[in-house]
Amino acid sequence: MPIAREHRWLYPIDWRELSALIRFGRAKGRCEHCDRPHGRAVVHLGDGRWWDDKRSGWRDAKGRKVRGLVSPAAMLDRQPGLAGIAPPLPYRVTRVLLASAHLNHDPGDNRPRNLAALCQACHMRHDAREHRRRRLRNHFRASAIGDLFA
Repeated sequence: MPIAREHRWLYPIDWRELSALIRFGRAKGRCEHCDRPHGRAVVHLGDGRWWDDKRSGWRDAKGRKVRGLVSPAAMLDRQPGLAGIAPPLPYRVTRVLLASAHLNHDPGDNRPRNLAALCQACHMRHDAREHRRRRLRNHFRASAIGDLFA
């Protein structure tokens, strides 16, 4: 996740090295919440379930095994199609990128136990409440300034 310009001064000078140490040293290039691999294209259903090539099975958003679903190749074989028209894909493909996330949302707290290597989906889920709080605060601030100068 890119760092917002107004928050860059909160991060240490060696943030890139620290982030790489967490993502590739400790987490070994996999999301610490759902176990998705960094830099690989992952097949997913859009609801958190994704196909794990390493274990040849579906996983949920927390990395637990999901039963009752066929492989992506079998899904394609079962798709009905018309002559000359390819059927729509029953799944999506996304490239996974890991980022280091502050678990307590404080960019000044860079202790290893406060940092986690998260994929895009897990990072957005983890930060959803904080993003909502900031959006409301910014809206309140903008309306207050509007009241002052209206």
